[in-house]
Amino acid sequence: MVAVAAGNVHTASNTGRSHSVGLRADGTVMATGWNGDGQCDVASWREVILVAAGWRRTLGLVGDGTVLAAGRLREGACNVSQWREVVALACGDWHSVGLRADGTAVAVGNGRRGQCAVDTWRDVAAVAAGYLHTVGLTDDGRVFAVGDQSAGACDVSAWRDVVAVAAGSYHTVGVTAAGRVVAVGSNDSGQCDVADWREIVTVAAGSTHTLGLRADGTVVAAGNNEHGQCDIIGWDAIRSPN
Repeated sequence: MVAVAAGNVHTASNTGRSHSVGLRADGTVMATGWNGDGQCDVASWREVILVAAGWRRTLGLVGDGTVLAAGRLREGACNVSQWREVVALACGDWHSVGLRADGTAVAVGNGRRGQCAVDTWRDVAAVAAGYLHTVGLTDDGRVFAVGDQSAGACDVSAWRDVVAVAAGSYHTVGVTAAGRVVAVGSNDSGQCDVADWREIVTVAAGSTHTLGLRADGTVVAAGNNEHGQCDIIGWDAIRSPN
């Protein structure tokens, strides 16, 4: 295995059921878990170089810049067959985002809160997707965000010198060139309490928790630990996927 992805959904009393995806070195893909919409039907995929997973779906980036999709069709988040020259992917709960080689972005699926309004973005180097919002990191360290405004997860216009971003269900996290971390949005579980983190190289955002990988290979965590998702004491020698 050379990469993994997890399909899940924002935390709520009526949610659950997820799936896991693995990318092999030979470009084939495997998946396990809940398959209610066919999101694990990826055994036939070939020449895949990157995988992403959202609620009820799986995306695979092929080496020629096209994208494969398996899973729920209703909201249109699997309507990626026309995408070309894609270099990166992100999955929100109900929408899918692609980053093109020319620095533009494309999004499909549920866009009722404006989370698919990425057509005007330029010079984008990375994308991330939350429950109802989409985040884009530019080449010069600025950050764009579109989508639901209620939780403050899109309040990133003042961020500068950012080198990595991640999107949780209702929060957005960024790493600066100095190794500091910034976060906006819902902090109900303390998932945005990251101001004292140092020497961070990349971050990951779950529904209500945040992880940070330090340059020395250790990990820090903040937020909801109801299921032990922040129990990272003793983790070391962790390498960045980048």
